[in-house]
Amino acid sequence: MLDIYTLGDDVLRTPTEEVTVFDSALRMLVDAMFDTLVEADGVGLAGPQVGVSKRIFVVDLRKGEGSKYVFINPVITETSVEEGVYEEGCLSIPGLYHDVVRPLRVKVQAQDADGKYFNVDADGLLARVIQHENDHLYGKLYIDHLDEKEKEKLEKLHFKRQKKSGKRKQN
Repeated sequence: MLDIYTLGDDVLRTPTEEVTVFDSALRMLVDAMFDTLVEADGVGLAGPQVGVSKRIFVVDLRKGEGSKYVFINPVITETSVEEGVYEEGCLSIPGLYHDVVRPLRVKVQAQDADGKYFNVDADGLLARVIQHENDHLYGKLYIDHLDEKEKEKLEKLHFKRQKKSGKRKQN
């Protein structure tokens, strides 16, 4: 299990760097990210959330074969004009959720853990998770899609909960 960094940790607001080395250490990181994701009961986890400022995220929709994805150096190449509202949460802002508007479909090009390029046309939950996790690679959180009043409300609630639980900002 890797530590999951939370709102207030600088790594979550720092744009990531491209992955250039595809080796056993990267594959070990990917495995550890999947293990952490399952243990935390999430569907997506990005490098910055585990303190790794690299362009990588994993997705596990837990629907059987073909529902686990590794995206390294992803680029969203197309988004639909049609948008939808869906309640989002984030392992880095535990226990807080809010409706977020996002495009319903995306096309993304990325590399796998061996450096091989692939393309995905996604809709539904996969499209939403790709966009959410991809935002992490640019230092953006789902609360940044909200109006300032709602964003501030969730931030205050997060920090109040963090203080109450005795957790401190890691930096």
